[in-house]
Amino acid sequence: MLNRYPLWKNLLILLVIGIGAIYALPNIYPEDPAVQISGSRSSIVITERELNRAEQALQSAGIRVLQSSLENNTVLFRLADVEQQLAAREAIQQTLGDGFVVALNQAATTPEWLTNLGARSVNLGLDLRGGVHFLMEVDMDAALKQQLEVTASEVRATLRTERVRFRQVSVEDGQLQIRLASADQLPDARRLLQRNLSDYVFTEDADAGQLILSMSEQAIRDLEDYAVDQNLITLRNRVNELGVAEPLVQRSGRNRIVVELPGVQDTAAAKRVLGATANLEFRLEARRNADPLDTEDFTFRDQPGRNALLERDIITTGSNVANASLGFDENNRAQVDIRLNGQGGRLMSQATRHNVGRSMAVVFIEYKTRTRIERQDGERVEVREPYTEQGIISLATIQSELGSSFRITGVGSVQEASELALLLRAGALAAPIYFVEERTIGPSLGAKNIEQGIMSIQIGLALVVLFMLLWYRTFGVFACVALTTNLILLVALLSALGATLTLPGIAGIVLTLGMAVDANVLINARIKEEMYHRGMSPQNAIHAGYEKAFSTILDANITTLLVAVILFSIGTGPVKGFAVTLSLGLLTSMFTAIMVTRMQVNWVYGGRRIERLSL
Repeated sequence: MLNRYPLWKNLLILLVIGIGAIYALPNIYPEDPAVQISGSRSSIVITERELNRAEQALQSAGIRVLQSSLENNTVLFRLADVEQQLAAREAIQQTLGDGFVVALNQAATTPEWLTNLGARSVNLGLDLRGGVHFLMEVDMDAALKQQLEVTASEVRATLRTERVRFRQVSVEDGQLQIRLASADQLPDARRLLQRNLSDYVFTEDADAGQLILSMSEQAIRDLEDYAVDQNLITLRNRVNELGVAEPLVQRSGRNRIVVELPGVQDTAAAKRVLGATANLEFRLEARRNADPLDTEDFTFRDQPGRNALLERDIITTGSNVANASLGFDENNRAQVDIRLNGQGGRLMSQATRHNVGRSMAVVFIEYKTRTRIERQDGERVEVREPYTEQGIISLATIQSELGSSFRITGVGSVQEASELALLLRAGALAAPIYFVEERTIGPSLGAKNIEQGIMSIQIGLALVVLFMLLWYRTFGVFACVALTTNLILLVALLSALGATLTLPGIAGIVLTLGMAVDANVLINARIKEEMYHRGMSPQNAIHAGYEKAFSTILDANITTLLVAVILFSIGTGPVKGFAVTLSLGLLTSMFTAIMVTRMQVNWVYGGRRIERLSL
């Protein structure tokens, strides 16, 4: 029978619409401003005691809390006003201290039954929702010191190889000081070292029998540029590991980096991963008769009372790690599987080849900051003090020569091992980096522009609906229902796929709404032509209208879809956002304009004897 869908097809269309409505539903629930607390290390356990202390701090500060919760070792406070987030973070941080990360967040209010179904709201870009803003500063003094320490190890190795006796090689006041056994060796040592250290300025102190090396101004500038650029790359890798859509990571000034993360749910974890200036050093345990000037004492990271004496010379560092992944040993304890690059593999092989039977330590180093509040000129100012935490996480006997692949045990819990692997995989920071500023950011284009963008959708939809109702009457109603369904399905797809909606994305939605009715206009025009110009009956005209218009509709949408795919493949940022919404809108409009409207037409006119159509 003409113009009748079988039952299964009707049910399938309704099922698709129903699923789309469910996945679009979370977007009607606004998010609450929130403050999130987690441990600075995943081994730190947060209890009710910390929750109560934080609540008391907020009450003392006069900050209204809507709800507090402690789940998965994380405390979340939902606040009544977004303007109170910064004050709440400051009050909690002062109360709990530096052992905890206090971060700003946006807490979802989606009902649990929707969350259990995997439904979530659309990710909004920085220009629509805002997000978390971090201003980070690269510690150039520490970068210089790190470079001098590396050079010091090279100098010791060179002097030993060339049999030049020295008493001490140390880094002091931004200089490398080499105290030789005899002042007579100063010219020889200088000639020897100048071959490979052309970036240094050499100064002799004959009275002290000392050679002083200082980096040239150009070398310091090059080092600063390298440190900032390398940290930019590393931070981008870490953001990618976090899975943040449409992030912003860019240089700001001489030694600062701006990181903006739109719609991040776990800002505490993001802050912990981004700010972790963690690195590894591989060192041999010192021999019993070693010179005290060539050794350094370290404490075990998870056993504060246990110490070990290590050589100052570093075999290799985490910067030579090519890949790192979480693994488990034979006792099902977490470990990190390491693969070094070519240089790291050669250094490791050289160091372990002649030291089988000795112990090698893995030293974990973190650069952190302490924050305290001071009053300066009557204003409360945050003062940050950098400090370093370092400890041995593994001390094992070398059983045989090691190559580029090996494992590190004793790394703690599964989460700690996973985070360490992430940091090593993303790359070590070239220099310590500190949080100078953290805040939630509003829409970069302003609330007025966002309101205008949303209003454009509403006005566009209203005008299309009005035109279709006035011109096509009953068939216009079918098209309007399909248009609304199209918008619901488009939002549902954006939510389910985790796409990020930006202001150009809204432009793509507006364009999609205008183009979505093109198919219905073609179908309605074809029905009128078949009925009034070719004399077909209404039922036959409806059937012919949909059949003959389909190829035209398909061709038009395919050509537009190809353009959208090209925009997505070669475009960046806003252009991609426009291409995504346009592409998805084309797919949903094909379904709604043909299948949904045909289902409605079949319900109203199918199987009936009709003389004329309300067209």
